[in-house]
Amino acid sequence: MTKKVWGGRFRENINETVDAFNSSIGFDGRLYAQDIEGSMAHCRMLAKQGIISDDDAARILDALTEIKREIERGELRITDEHEDIHTFVEKALIEKTGAVGEKIHTARSRNDQVALDVRMYVREAVERVSGMIKELQKALVGVAGKNIELIMPGYTHLQPAQPVLLAHHLMAYYEMLKRDRQRFEDSIKRVNILPLGSAALAGTTFNLDREMVAKELGFDSVSMNSMDAVSDRDFVIEFIFASSVLMMHLSRLSEDMIIWSSMEFGYVALPDAFCTGSSIMPQKKNPDILELIRGKTGRVYGNLISLLTVMKGLPLTYNKDMQEDKEALFDTIDTISQCLSVITMLLGRVTFNGDSMKKATQDGYIMATDLADYLVNKGMTFRSAHETAGKIVLYAIDRKKHLEELSLEEYKGFAVQIDSDVFKWLEPASAIKRRNITGGTGSEAVEKAINRAKKETAS
Repeated sequence: MTKKVWGGRFRENINETVDAFNSSIGFDGRLYAQDIEGSMAHCRMLAKQGIISDDDAARILDALTEIKREIERGELRITDEHEDIHTFVEKALIEKTGAVGEKIHTARSRNDQVALDVRMYVREAVERVSGMIKELQKALVGVAGKNIELIMPGYTHLQPAQPVLLAHHLMAYYEMLKRDRQRFEDSIKRVNILPLGSAALAGTTFNLDREMVAKELGFDSVSMNSMDAVSDRDFVIEFIFASSVLMMHLSRLSEDMIIWSSMEFGYVALPDAFCTGSSIMPQKKNPDILELIRGKTGRVYGNLISLLTVMKGLPLTYNKDMQEDKEALFDTIDTISQCLSVITMLLGRVTFNGDSMKKATQDGYIMATDLADYLVNKGMTFRSAHETAGKIVLYAIDRKKHLEELSLEEYKGFAVQIDSDVFKWLEPASAIKRRNITGGTGSEAVEKAINRAKKETAS
């Protein structure tokens, strides 16, 4: 068993089962690059402050550079012989430099070291995820632009409500993703705070230049309270929260696509490469990828609840419970990255059935609201118009007719104000043209929204 960095106080070695239970290197090994980069900045600062010599610093920096290169080439394997990635890197450093390498941990604790590594990792993840969200936004804008003329029913309560442009429906998801990007990017100002220098919990007796380390590592500021710095995981929780909202949006988009691809709707054809078949039913083409995205949403929610529960009862400062943050964080990052990647690719290849959508706008009496608006334009109050339109719909239902199939005489039986222009008014395309206010489903309004979105995602 590898000698522990904290073993001096103990009379016996840690139990092997306990050692395996306590170890985090099986999942925190992915922090090696951040750990090495942080150690190098710490080393340069120690030398600048005269805490270690320039010669010792040079040897340590050369060795850390070599360790990073060896890990990336696969020449140095991260094994479970070590408790965590921090002790792994330190032991590798000592093997290369001898006692000189033991100086790297001066004025530092694993408590502020891991807080630094995770902040750097989250910062990189935010940038990567934000870029992936932008790519999905571009895909949505592209699909909306190509299908700008297609009219479909808009729904409330999953019941046909009013006609809308398919592009308008898709651009609703663009707006959701826009908020997602804003949430991730806004979180950076709370992530980008340097905890290093807080040591275990009380700071250190050494005269550190924390601002120098912050500048070298690209942090905006240094932490103002050492106890908070080592025990804070708000930034991880916030990342997973933003991820949960993102997954909720991806799940809703997936659900729409799943419903639309059903035989009953037939609005969209999913590419074969993104579907699977049945082991028993030869005819099946299942939207498994979209269903998995919908399912993995619960997984990310679980990570959020898990970490909130871990943190809710912890006294200050660091507690081993906080080791549980990494698996939740890493799994969340992996999950949202996979989901963003596959749904972006899928959207680039879907095709829409305009005929099915057009036919659906003829069912469900979705022009009833426009009929009420028509009556208001003819002088009725809205409440009277609403009641009259409802009676006309009921009359049509009883006679198994669509609104456009009623005669002018039948209409006049409910309101003498109704004239022959009602039939043009009740065409779904006319309803779309009447809704060109900002944010509406009118063709001009949607085209403006698409053009605005193109500019927003161009940089």
